[in-house]
Amino acid sequence: MSLRHEPALASSQATTGHWDLPGIVAGLHAVRERWREAQGRSQEFGGREFPSREALGQVVEQLCGALFPMRLGPADLRQESEDFYVGYTLDAALHGLLEQVRLELAYQARHGDLAPEAVRSRAIALVGEFAATLPSIRELLDTDVEAAFHGDPAARSVDEVVLCYPGILAVIHHRIANRLYRLGAPLIARIVAELAHSATGIDIHPGATIGHSFFIDHGTGVVIGETAVLGNRVRLYQAVTLGAKRFQIGSDGGLEKGLPRHPVIEDDVVIYAGATVLGRITIGQGSSIGGNVWLTHSVPPHSQISQASLQHGVSGTEQRAA
Repeated sequence: MSLRHEPALASSQATTGHWDLPGIVAGLHAVRERWREAQGRSQEFGGREFPSREALGQVVEQLCGALFPMRLGPADLRQESEDFYVGYTLDAALHGLLEQVRLELAYQARHGDLAPEAVRSRAIALVGEFAATLPSIRELLDTDVEAAFHGDPAARSVDEVVLCYPGILAVIHHRIANRLYRLGAPLIARIVAELAHSATGIDIHPGATIGHSFFIDHGTGVVIGETAVLGNRVRLYQAVTLGAKRFQIGSDGGLEKGLPRHPVIEDDVVIYAGATVLGRITIGQGSSIGGNVWLTHSVPPHSQISQASLQHGVSGTEQRAA
């Protein structure tokens, strides 16, 4: 060790006497034990209990490369070796995903949702089903890329859209997460969605149903809830919220889970920046919802809703105020 590092090391060692590290570690251990006991968690030694966010981040990165090898794959990739790269990368991604799915299903088994002996076979079947859908996921994503390219005059190419647009990154994650959610891995799906949320500021619950040719322009602050249903060719701008208006309370005093509580957005709807659409309402086909509108009631097809029209109590297919 060089002499210039010794003072820093000595200083670091000297500071350990300023706090009771063993006592803090013991206190944290006691708190964890109380939490696990309250939650009915089993005591496991030598194994991980939950899927890993870090591992899933690597899996999603590999899946993105396999879905768009020449744009999201390695810099030195050439078309003549594209299929080899996709096969190699998919093999690694799917084996990594299999381990994470096994962990989630084992967690489900400990809480009574699955027989322990069925965990591995179900994990293999789930990942196999997911893998078989990858070509259709790519086809669906191609419609989203085309929608972004044709919907934004600033887009110079579809390649720019894939490489640069946060909305497309969020949608790629959602298409992957939604398929995993439907197949029975909701925790992994939620982690995949949150990876995109952290990177883009776009929060799409993996349970949301979204049709083809979906475009989020700019994107920061967009929120789409679990039971939202979006049709085809829907376009959203930044800071749009498709949320719940209220939460039903169950007989046990807790919130009811899984009830439809988010909007239904029909085909060819545009929702502009800052609009908030709440509750299980329907926005009719071809409608336009203006910026910063707060909407809690259904509107018929081809409606033009603005702040001015809402303030004057006008409904139906009125034209947006100047």
